[in-house]
Amino acid sequence: MKLGARMLKTGLAVAISIYIATLLSLPSPAYAGIAAVFALQPSIYRSYQTILDQLQGNVIGVLLASLIVFTLGNDPIVVGFTAILVIGICMALKMNESTIPLAIVAVIAVMETTEMEFIQFSLMRFSALTLGIVAAFIVNLVFLPPKYETKLFQRIDKTTSDILQWLRVTTRHLSDVPALKEELTRIEDEIRQMDNTYLFYREERIYFKKNRLSKARKLILFRQLITTTKKSFEVLKACHQIEDKLDKIPTDFQTLLLQEIDKVVHSHEKLLLSTMGRIKKHDKETLRELLEPDIPRLIESLIEVYQEKQADRLMLLPLASQLMEYHQQLSHLQTLLSSYQKYHQNEHIEVRQKD
Repeated sequence: MKLGARMLKTGLAVAISIYIATLLSLPSPAYAGIAAVFALQPSIYRSYQTILDQLQGNVIGVLLASLIVFTLGNDPIVVGFTAILVIGICMALKMNESTIPLAIVAVIAVMETTEMEFIQFSLMRFSALTLGIVAAFIVNLVFLPPKYETKLFQRIDKTTSDILQWLRVTTRHLSDVPALKEELTRIEDEIRQMDNTYLFYREERIYFKKNRLSKARKLILFRQLITTTKKSFEVLKACHQIEDKLDKIPTDFQTLLLQEIDKVVHSHEKLLLSTMGRIKKHDKETLRELLEPDIPRLIESLIEVYQEKQADRLMLLPLASQLMEYHQQLSHLQTLLSSYQKYHQNEHIEVRQKD
């Protein structure tokens, strides 16, 4: 099992919050650790966004729980009723969803039976929970800040490579159908994670003005990389749907289809390599002659197949449509990549984690 940065930061935030709570002689320092778990966010920006909501939720939970204890007591049914009220208040104030569990923890912590003076007990519980929130924010800010640019490109590279490999296998009738079905489901999950990572990367703030334009161009480039990857996945699904029917179309068209798919796959791979900086920048073939596929010629051949009036001739229409869109997205990706490399020659996209 590989330990990720967020797992390590969660453990560190819990340890620090409990240790400080113990040094301050706060009762039940474990509550500080629980608050740290709920308060830790996947990015610095989200941590900054939610810390105020979490502090407000903590205040609401403690104040409401204290009021209920003074008026109705701390019977388990009363505790449950108080939790419902806190959830309703947090939702009415449109607080972040991560605030609600912490507010409920505050209710449970304050309404616990104690022999200590209640106001002092409530203040100590509030202090422990606040300590956990602040500790999680500091750990997220200082220790192992996430590099979503690197993570995002690694996801794009891996997902795209898997799709292109399966495209080559499928178009040659070599794919194992059950294995491919499982892979299609897995790749869909990878694409969802890729979209989430893009959102985290987009939320990262740039503190130096000179880097903002570069970040804006990278966002556009990454968005197009993701769009192109998704389109290659649609082509793979279209190939999978007609794989068992390709034998029914003319051999010449099968050969042409295979050639054109190989060309777009090769073009996509070259664009990825160029993004990584692994292709010579001054190579004449680098970007100018990348788009070798002749999709219009493929469509003309497809029209000829239609004119032969075969029974299953319409089965190729979805694949032809997806290929045309895939080719268009590759063309757009080439344009964006050329523009990025032109204006940011001395910058590069981080494709590996730094040791």
